Amino acid sequence: MAGTSIRLDGDVSALLRRMRAYSELDRKNLNAALAESARESTLERFRQSKGPDGRRWKTSVRAATVGGKTLIDTAQLRNSIKSYSDEKGFAVGTNVKHGATHQFGEPGRTIRAKTRKGLRFQVGGRWVTKKQVKVKIPARPFLGLSEEDMQEIKATVEDFIERSE
Repeated sequence: MAGTSIRLDGDVSALLRRMRAYSELDRKNLNAALAESARESTLERFRQSKGPDGRRWKTSVRAATVGGKTLIDTAQLRNSIKSYSDEKGFAVGTNVKHGATHQFGEPGRTIRAKTRKGLRFQVGGRWVTKKQVKVKIPARPFLGLSEEDMQEIKATVEDFIERSE
């Protein structure tokens, strides 16, 4: 097997300094900063009722009938948004069971009554009782990275690189 070599001509000291700075970059703190920025952006989506793509969420029946904001009735989902980071990367998400339903939507879910009395709810101003109902829940994405998030990530990484040089 033949050996491989690389020859660099000219002043390569600046290149070598930059390569050293990349290898010595504090990835743990960088990823912690990126994770917190992405978490804050996700919380802002709840305030604006918008997905990462900038589109407004379809207003929920509850918000339309009794007021309030879509996906923020008890604020359980919003308050469950957590971030995790280490030297390898970062993640933002939720462990709330219904989080995936709201993120991706549900084309037809059957909800069954837990008691004999059944499910009781209002439809068009009239009270209705049913043993089960089928509901369609539209996707209301709250997790993900927007174009603004990507610009923030780029700026944060560049800042960390500059400080390490």
